[in-house]
Amino acid sequence: MDIRRFKSFVVIVDTGSITRAADILHIAQPALSQQLAALEEHFGTKLLTRSQQGVVMTDAGAQVYRHAQIILRQMEQAHADVAAAGKHLAGRVSVGLTPFSSAATLSFELLAETRRRYPGIVLHLTESVGQTYSQMLMNNRLEIALIHGAGPMKGLRFEPLLREDFYLVAHQKFGIEAGDTPVPISALEPLPFLMPPAYNFVRRAVETAFARSRADLTVIGEVEVIRTLTRAVGSGLGATVMPKAVADRIVAEGAGPTICRSISPKIEETLSLCVSEYAPLSEPAIAVQALLRELTERLKQ
Repeated sequence: MDIRRFKSFVVIVDTGSITRAADILHIAQPALSQQLAALEEHFGTKLLTRSQQGVVMTDAGAQVYRHAQIILRQMEQAHADVAAAGKHLAGRVSVGLTPFSSAATLSFELLAETRRRYPGIVLHLTESVGQTYSQMLMNNRLEIALIHGAGPMKGLRFEPLLREDFYLVAHQKFGIEAGDTPVPISALEPLPFLMPPAYNFVRRAVETAFARSRADLTVIGEVEVIRTLTRAVGSGLGATVMPKAVADRIVAEGAGPTICRSISPKIEETLSLCVSEYAPLSEPAIAVQALLRELTERLKQ
């Protein structure tokens, strides 16, 4: 089996188009189609279905994609291990840090500490609202992720690291006074809210809490970028409810006078370190995993 066929297959799937994949791989489209045909002949089944919208994996194709990611990563790691033999840890490690969580506040520290301690490791960080990290772990597009939830989920191993309390952040113009006592969720019903999209874990947790309190959550805007959310909340466009680490960041970086208050009933979620049950971690990934545990532990202090 020519390993280049696996790489070509992964690029086709990721781009959703044989034409775009050929451009990225710098090979002729007929040659790429021949590689795909050879791969399908090898496995004795169709791996992709073609339509006007592009290509989509079959069930068999999804399995080949998962294994191809493992094989390509192992080959990449093998090259790195040979190059670094007798020297230091080296290789590429892919990490997903769920946005709108304490995990997102660790991205710079993780990058800096990895560079300081393991200069041979190339860290690939993902912080995306629109991608499902659990699926990326199972497809081996990620090796490690810090995500909300404690499982269980077939094919993944969860290690709870931290419980996150959610806080209200609102401009003073909304009449929320500063204080140490929690604000009842019922008192938040009149406020306009800026939140992540409906499929985001934080959004679902807040919606669930409001529903249990029989209060309406009025969402006037959906925001996927922390910097934009910070500016919008600081200017008084709307309030938000976020995990404490994110709430503190919005207050610290915002321009306007904002109030940060805890909420009653309490909203809290578990932040877990998550890896695949099937794909063993490389030595560089194990080192980054230990570093993530260390940095997350600091958040408790």
